[in-house]
Amino acid sequence: MTLEIITADELTPFRHGFFTRKGGISSGIFAGLNCGPGSSDQREAVSINRRLVARAFDAEEPDLSTVHQTHSCDVLVIEDAPTTLPRPKCDAMVSRTKGALLGILTADCQPVLFADAGAGVIGAAHAGWKGALGGVLEATVDAMVKLGAHRGAIKAVIGPAISQVAYEVGPEFFDHFIAQNSDNARFFANGNGDRMMFDLPGFGLQRLRKAGIGSVRWTGHCTFSDVDRFYSYRRTTHAGEADYGRLISVIGL
Repeated sequence: MTLEIITADELTPFRHGFFTRKGGISSGIFAGLNCGPGSSDQREAVSINRRLVARAFDAEEPDLSTVHQTHSCDVLVIEDAPTTLPRPKCDAMVSRTKGALLGILTADCQPVLFADAGAGVIGAAHAGWKGALGGVLEATVDAMVKLGAHRGAIKAVIGPAISQVAYEVGPEFFDHFIAQNSDNARFFANGNGDRMMFDLPGFGLQRLRKAGIGSVRWTGHCTFSDVDRFYSYRRTTHAGEADYGRLISVIGL
């Protein structure tokens, strides 16, 4: 099956794409293009899926850098070679090295790809609520600037992520955001009882706009709502399934 890749004009001329679950060889609950080595899927299937992704960029699997994501604000600079096992623990990568291919894994969290075409600097970040609240997006922008990017020239695109209509949270979750800034209340809508609906992509957009970059948008795809195209941690939890696949989003020089 042909891989489905969502691209964005803002990230050209760099090689890039937000991959859906279509294509790939995984089966069962992982059916499709599961690229998560941390899942309980067969290792060989995950490796083949990652190879298919790399080849979409005329590269091989070892050329594709991914990291052990921990919902942190840590950013890795990719310089001479791709990351290898054991994967470094961090949640974003930046590079200005020719041939670099940066991959972020998600299943509801925000995959964010960054580019400054003039400076030849790219970035990729995994931004769930913890990382976004903690500053991983701003840290990625700062790291790009240190590599020579110009803040106002950086363009970012948020890929498929869980939308507000599907993201129900409790009062403790809300309190984390209000403790940082009372203005964050605007990213929550009333739900049932004491439950609220959180706008993760909206929050990510606001953080990046405040960071002063040139442009940012969300592709508008909800991972929870489209079972045929996207993996979703929350949907898997609601269904009582044992595990879930991971989507991959990639940008390269």
